[in-house]
Amino acid sequence: MISTDIFQRLTGDEEADAPDEARNGLRHVASLSMTKLADGLIDPKLVLSWLLTALGAPAVYAGALVPIREAGALLPQVAMAGWVSSLAQRKWAWVLGSIGQGIGAALIVFFALTLEGSAAGISICAALALLAISRALCSVSYKDILGRTIEKTRRGAITGFAGSASSVGVVLFAILLISGVFQNRTYLIAGVALAAFLWFFAAALFSRMEEQGGAGEPKASAANFAILKDNPQLWRFITVRGLLVSTALAPPYLVILSGSQDDAAGLGALGALLLASALASFASSWVWGRFADQSSRKVLMASGIGGAIAIALAILLAALGLAQTVWAMPVTLFALMIAYHGVRQGRSTYLVDMAPEADRAAYAAVSNTIIGSILLFTGVVGGAAALLGPLATLVLFACMAGLAAVAAIGLEEVEEG
Repeated sequence: MISTDIFQRLTGDEEADAPDEARNGLRHVASLSMTKLADGLIDPKLVLSWLLTALGAPAVYAGALVPIREAGALLPQVAMAGWVSSLAQRKWAWVLGSIGQGIGAALIVFFALTLEGSAAGISICAALALLAISRALCSVSYKDILGRTIEKTRRGAITGFAGSASSVGVVLFAILLISGVFQNRTYLIAGVALAAFLWFFAAALFSRMEEQGGAGEPKASAANFAILKDNPQLWRFITVRGLLVSTALAPPYLVILSGSQDDAAGLGALGALLLASALASFASSWVWGRFADQSSRKVLMASGIGGAIAIALAILLAALGLAQTVWAMPVTLFALMIAYHGVRQGRSTYLVDMAPEADRAAYAAVSNTIIGSILLFTGVVGGAAALLGPLATLVLFACMAGLAAVAAIGLEEVEEG
């Protein structure tokens, strides 16, 4: 069958000859590619912050976008996990979450077309909160669905290829942003509208997932913090992942080091960040995914080392007075985002392969809730360090990434056996 042949090529596994798994694998790739592209089109750090600026909203609303997006996507997961675990087919939770994200994006389009100033800021932040909470539902259910529908040693390749495929669209979007075309708010709003459509379409496709579950399945454990008791590997994984949030929080400080001051140059710098992220995803996500299928522990180690080196390079370039040269920060950003996408592939694959089947949703919810709190705390600490300048913050983040690599040495090899 064609779907089986494609699936075998994606995973590099000639023994992956089950037609239902192949069909599911292609549905995973298509759905994730669309939602990841939607994420790039609506990126709060870049797109929404510039949209709010264009609408005349006070800066406080743009500053609230990233905390709303990150905390909203992680902190509710413990509350959601119990309901998700009670479903015979968890795909419906993902479908509902994708629809919710589409509605949130559509509301952003509506508010952007009808409101300005503070009213636009409040309304778009509220719509983003709905989108973030809906994303939490997708996140808490997805790892369980992936574990049910795709066999171990093939999962990283599936999610990694989706990351690389979606990055092609984000690259085009970034090029248009850098070119100056997207200085017109109409194009920004059109991009958000496209993101809404992609989430709706992905929900429709994902609803056709052939997910087995229900009768005879181990009873899912409750998603509460008791799952951390006598579970040193989960604790170590959360520690490693918590330290690796530095790779997600560092990019804006590299943009600051680039020294862009006026609007045109600032938009170009933001476009360069998006382009660096997309190119890094395209170049590395599938490779990281295949590597993670062999050893997600080693992916986490390598990502921590790579992140620490990239951030240290930014510090060194700034110390040498080269940070504002045209090549310095784009190159550094590309290297950092390579590490960041390794973190994303490594942490996802490790958690799915580590968690017992009945505890998968609970592991995801508890760890994500803790990471959400760490993100908020680290953001506050990073903001305080930024009072001393961006270099002080980057030193903190480089140390965190390096410590993550060291802590990952003690993780078990969950892909074996």
